[in-house]
Amino acid sequence: MNEILQYLKNHGERLDTDIAEATGISLATVRLRLAELAAKCEVVACHSIRFKKGKRIEGTIYRIAGYTPPAAPGRKSKAQLKLS
Repeated sequence: MNEILQYLKNHGERLDTDIAEATGISLATVRLRLAELAAKCEVVACHSIRFKKGKRIEGTIYRIAGYTPPAAPGRKSKAQLKLS
């Protein structure tokens, strides 16, 4: 499970099929482990339907619960400066 959590931390939210492909773990095992992590509130799951080149792709997107990635380097926009 640590491998999946580390992958999500490094790459942000991903489809379960992408996680299985990148980690080399079978899709069934990935879904089982992600269900366990979701039950422990360590990850957040969301059912998703995407279209790529007119083809419908259904899956579940996962991300780490409560994790906010660091801000991208560079200048802040004018809108962000007004909020500060």
